[in-house]
Amino acid sequence: MAATEPIRDKNQLRELGEYFLKRGQLRNYALIVVGAHTALRISDLLRLKWSDVYDEERGEFRAHVTVTEKKTGKAKTIALNKCVLNALRLYFPHRRGEFIFASNRKEPKAISRVQAWRIIHAAAVAVGIIGKIACHSLRKTWGYHAWTSKAVSPVVIMDIYNHSNYEVTKRYLGVAQDDLDRAYLGVELF
Repeated sequence: MAATEPIRDKNQLRELGEYFLKRGQLRNYALIVVGAHTALRISDLLRLKWSDVYDEERGEFRAHVTVTEKKTGKAKTIALNKCVLNALRLYFPHRRGEFIFASNRKEPKAISRVQAWRIIHAAAVAVGIIGKIACHSLRKTWGYHAWTSKAVSPVVIMDIYNHSNYEVTKRYLGVAQDDLDRAYLGVELF
């Protein structure tokens, strides 16, 4: 199986989200926004429940979500930024059941990983995103943009991904020669 790639172009990422927004598919829009902004694996993303992000007693969204990662068993607390909160607020009145990414079927279950792949892949093809785009692309997209913006320390990115060293993170994010070229060409010392 070929490795998935991050969505390197922010405009294409926005187009991917807007693809669903324009069609009134708010669950799928939220899937793209929450997936890209939280860097969660699809297995953890699909297990999210409304109670994880919304405090029913207070009638407001939480500032953080705490997830126990299925793969590692480690607890992770993630701040929910305004993009995530806006997508969730938009979708909240249309929620169906306890899972955020609920299936359209009668059973109260989340969509499957396969269905999530179909949703993401079909939209990526529709908006013309070239490359190996799949569910894991959303997780990689966050790290790629955190790294290229230089807004987040590589050490923090490594910690978020639970990577043991920087080489693993670099390979994971698909750091390519054009990224290295931009770094060389972008630093002028004299």
